[in-house]
Amino acid sequence: MKYFADPAMRKWLGLAFAIIVADHLTKWWVSATLDYQEAIPVLPFFSLVLVHNTGAAFSFLADAGGWQRWFFIAVGAIATAIIVRLLKRHAREPRLAFSLALVLGGALGNVIDRVALGHVVDFLYFHYQGFAWPAFNVADSAISVGAVLLIWDSLFGKHAKPENAS
Repeated sequence: MKYFADPAMRKWLGLAFAIIVADHLTKWWVSATLDYQEAIPVLPFFSLVLVHNTGAAFSFLADAGGWQRWFFIAVGAIATAIIVRLLKRHAREPRLAFSLALVLGGALGNVIDRVALGHVVDFLYFHYQGFAWPAFNVADSAISVGAVLLIWDSLFGKHAKPENAS
C-alpha cells in the first residue's frame, strides 16, 4: 500500500490500470464479436482479426510446446516488480514515469491474458498489398510506445546530475 500513498505514484499506477482496462475491454469486445481468425476489413490497410498468440511479440516461440506460457508469465512478473520500483523512484519525472506506466500497463494486460487464457488475444492487423504486420493489441501498443519513449528519454532527456558529480 505504500505505493498508493504518494499522489504522483497513484497517478502513474492509475494510468497503467487504465491501459489494462482499455486493453481488456477491447479484447473482450473482439472476442465476443468475431470468430477465431475471422477478419473484418476496416480500411484498405487495416482489419480487425481475432487471433490467439501463445508466444511473445511477432509470435516468437508460439510453437514451443507450452512451457513458454509460464516463462512469459514469469518474465512479466519480474518486469512488473522492476518497473514498479523504477516508477516509485522516478514518479516525479513525468516523461520517464509516463513511459514506465505505459510499459507496466501493457505488460500486465498481456500477463493477465496468459494467466487466465493461456494465450494473448491479438486483433489489430495492418497490411498493405503483400506486406502484413503481425496482429497486436492495445497492451502491445502501450509497451511499444513506452519503450520508444524510454529510448528517446535516455538519449535526449535532461536528467539531474548526481549530487556528488563535479
